[in-house]
Amino acid sequence: MQLSKQDLQERADKVYDTIIVGGGAGGLSAGIYLQRYLLDSLIIDKGKARSFWMQELHNYLGLPPDTQGRTLLKHGKDHYLSLGGDLLNGYVEEVVDKGDIFEVKVKIGRQNSTYSIFRAKYLIAASGIIDNLPFVDDMQNVYEYAGYNLHVCLICDGYEMADKRVGVFGRNERSLEVAFSLGWFTPYITLFTQDMFEVSSQFRDRLWEHEYELVEKPISKFVGENHQMTGVQLMDGSVIKLDAGLVSMGSQFHSGYLSRLNLQTQGENLVTDFSCRTSHPRIFAIGDLKLGLNQVVVAAADGAIAATGIWRDIRRERGVKRRLDVDSVVLAG
Repeated sequence: MQLSKQDLQERADKVYDTIIVGGGAGGLSAGIYLQRYLLDSLIIDKGKARSFWMQELHNYLGLPPDTQGRTLLKHGKDHYLSLGGDLLNGYVEEVVDKGDIFEVKVKIGRQNSTYSIFRAKYLIAASGIIDNLPFVDDMQNVYEYAGYNLHVCLICDGYEMADKRVGVFGRNERSLEVAFSLGWFTPYITLFTQDMFEVSSQFRDRLWEHEYELVEKPISKFVGENHQMTGVQLMDGSVIKLDAGLVSMGSQFHSGYLSRLNLQTQGENLVTDFSCRTSHPRIFAIGDLKLGLNQVVVAAADGAIAATGIWRDIRRERGVKRRLDVDSVVLAG
């Protein structure tokens, strides 16, 4: 059920089989599988799934290309709730390992906030990342085009930029390397440093070889209409025409609540095995938090894999007792 502040006391003594932090595609997929395995789960969702901001899912098997990310998530939540799972809108601040269970501290409500502790035997970290966007004085100007033709993922949207004039926006020289992969789709590439960093002579030589333009002046704003960006205006008033943009400015990882658990990481990503299990045997990580491909379809698959791994663990723990209970019922009948 969808939990509210009024329901919290009823769950005070409950120990879930699994708590899932994050209600994006990966978290919802995990929850659906757990409920179908007859396990108790709670999804805690802060409401900022990366896929929520996707205006069209052009590459998800079986969905119409104009399906919005928020539509996918709504169907996923409805499906999960129909299976009897618990869902709470809240922000996970901390996870404490108590040995046999985890205690998860949750802040509920942005105003007049309350705090609750939820308990579970397993934890799935599905809280994902959020992309950094180019900074201008009026950030609403950026949001006007982000997720439309101002893209943040080459794997997702390279096809959408084929043979178009594309601006690549980076935060350092390394982040601009994506331009050379983008060159598979289009040769018409302009790179923007926004006067934030210097570019080496070796990198300039590579740009010259590929005939890519480099703009180092700061940006004033994006220009366009009806959510379609048509270029950028520089601080000096000049306008550079574009058909699309690719943002490569890194991401913020929503994983601070795991800081006390000393999980193995590579960079900011959590290291997992083939079953999405982290270095802690009862913590799984799925989607963009783990090493791998940042795709909605991959996150959904990760959710199924992690849930199945947990079911196998619990089956081994409970299997004999469950069979004995079933046999007792049969004999009594």
